Parts: sequence; structure tokens; C-alpha cells
Amino acid sequence: MIGSYVAVGDSFTEGVGDPGPDGAFVGWADRFAVLLADRRPEGDFQYTNLAVRGKLLDQIVADQVPQAVDLAPDLVSFCAGGNDIIRPGTDPDEVAERFERAVARLAAAAGTVMVTTGFDTRGVPVLKHLRGKIATYNGHVRAIADRYGCPVLDLWSLKSVQDRRAWDSDRLHLSPEGHTRVALRAGQVLGLDVPADPEQPWPPLPPRGTLEVRRDDVHWAREFLVPWIGRRLRGESSGDHVTAKGMLSPDDIKMRIASVA
Repeated sequence: MIGSYVAVGDSFTEGVGDPGPDGAFVGWADRFAVLLADRRPEGDFQYTNLAVRGKLLDQIVADQVPQAVDLAPDLVSFCAGGNDIIRPGTDPDEVAERFERAVARLAAAAGTVMVTTGFDTRGVPVLKHLRGKIATYNGHVRAIADRYGCPVLDLWSLKSVQDRRAWDSDRLHLSPEGHTRVALRAGQVLGLDVPADPEQPWPPLPPRGTLEVRRDDVHWAREFLVPWIGRRLRGESSGDHVTAKGMLSPDDIKMRIASVA
């Protein structure tokens, strides 16, 4: 019976791609918090989301990990290092060493630390060439989890998110349905009875012609790829002026989800 949960991470945990009615993001961690809160007496659950999009591992460790340690919750979810891994020249072995030091700090303060692997990027145009590097990092994450007794939210093995409908139009962040499926998988990882199967098959899609695929690729490159590259060249981050959501009420999350369902 988890009574308090803190989410630590980057855009994935902030919920980018899953907008609420006010434009702020919901995301898998908020949805997972609702699953946890539903198993507690009303009002007897505390949830804090510290995640901020675009943050690198060292930034997360400096800004979010100390807050999570101070809160000393029953559960921390820790997803970090992905933005480091996709940057040219980074060494997944070295990133994993820094990741482990953060896990050790969190494990000493929290009841349980749930870590996450990276997604299988075979279908992501910009990231598919990094698939081996991500797999190497995932291997480290699983080994670290073994050493510290951490449950693993294994996103690589979640086959349902290989469908393009699980992804936002930017192809880098999950759609609302994608976030929902990750939240359900997180519940399964902790042994909860979840209301739906995260691997439930998607409805069939009509076939797409070559011209339609090419037109979508051109639109994606113009709207998302070019600005993303531009930010990298300028040394900017999408999270430079973003504040973490902080403490959230599960009841408020439910209302926000329902209003856009």
C-alpha cells in the first residue's frame, strides 16, 4: 500500500505529448499516481512530479534528486539519462555510472525506487541508429536494478508502443494512449490489478501509400526535426523556462484526464 510517490525525470515523466485541458501535460506518471491513489483511503496519498523536459542526467541529479530524498516517499520512479544517450559522443557506460550513484542516493531515502529502460527506437527515424547504444544503457539499468533491488519499468519490451499511434506527432514523445499504456505497465510492475492490458492490440489501420508516408515525413522534418536540431546548435533546452508540476492531487488529475478523454 504505497502512500506517497515522487516522479523524477525528463519530458517522458513530465508527460509531454499528453496535454490536459489547460495545455499542461498529464503523462504516464500522473496516470500511474491515480492507480496508486485508488488503493488508498480518500485523501491518504501524496504525489509529487518533479520532472522537467529536456533535462540531462546531471541536471536531474542536481535539481530533482535532493528534493526526492528530502520527501523520503514510499516510491520514487527514476527515469534519466535518455537525453544524454542521444547526444553525440556520449558513452553509455559512463552515463550508467552516474545513474547508479543517483539510484544509490534515492534507494537510501525511499522505500522503493522504480527505474525505467529506454524505448526500442527501431521505428524512430532520427534515433534508430542509436538503438545499440540505447540497448547497452538498458543493460546497465537492469544490472543496477538487480544490485539495489529496484523494480524495472521495461519500456523496451512494451511492444504496443511500437505502433505509431502510441506516439505524438513529434515522434519523440508518447501520445495520450501511449502514456496510458506505460502507466498500466508500471502498475503491473508493482503487482497491481490494472484496469486494462497495456499490450492490448490496436485496431487495424488502413494501409498508407508511399506518397502519404513521404508527405508526413516532410511535414515532421519541417515542424519538429529542424527546430530540434536548431536548439541543439544553440545550446538551448526545451525545459529552460519550465517549472516542475510539483505536488498534485490525484482527484485533480482524474478530472483533467476525463475532460480531454
